[in-house]
Amino acid sequence: MPQVTPGVFFIMDWNFLFFTNCLLLGVGLAMDAFSVSIANCLANPRMSRAEITGMASSYGIFQFIMPMAGWFCVHTIISIFEKFQPFIPWIAFILLLYIGGKMVLEGLRGEVEEGKKLSFGVLMIQSVATSIDALSVGFTIAQYQAAMALAASLIIAVVTFGICMGGAFIGKKVGAHLSGKASILGGTILIAIGLEILIKSFIA
Repeated sequence: MPQVTPGVFFIMDWNFLFFTNCLLLGVGLAMDAFSVSIANCLANPRMSRAEITGMASSYGIFQFIMPMAGWFCVHTIISIFEKFQPFIPWIAFILLLYIGGKMVLEGLRGEVEEGKKLSFGVLMIQSVATSIDALSVGFTIAQYQAAMALAASLIIAVVTFGICMGGAFIGKKVGAHLSGKASILGGTILIAIGLEILIKSFIA
């Protein structure tokens, strides 16, 4: 964990390695959002292009906000952030368990509405759950200047948006052939993602 003195910034070069590292970081952080995008479109294969774009944009925006929030905490209230960090995987797990469990129960009870829209509330919960682990990226980019931290977070956001758009169209194609079972599969994926985040935190 880097020791950072507030107000002191490490000058980094705007080179190929910087952009490559940011792209790879973006791909790694986008995997949970990618899986959730697939799950959402499994549950609603009729999701419009505008809805898909809005969903992917929301995930991308939160993937931008979280690393910058982590970077800010490292340079200001690092002691508070360190105390909060162990709870991050649990928050993601509980949120995804709640949404995923609800989807599974609706599918089992046959309560799934055809073409049901992704509500704003659920989208916000998913956005937080899939991006909250990116708070820890604040430590990874802690040595960057503010401008480079912003650039890194922006690259992560753009990568997340692109990957989620791809995941959504995969989910639409598969979901169209699964009928009512798609909601069960989508919910199971969300629960599995939550478990994976939690288990990774214990291993780490």
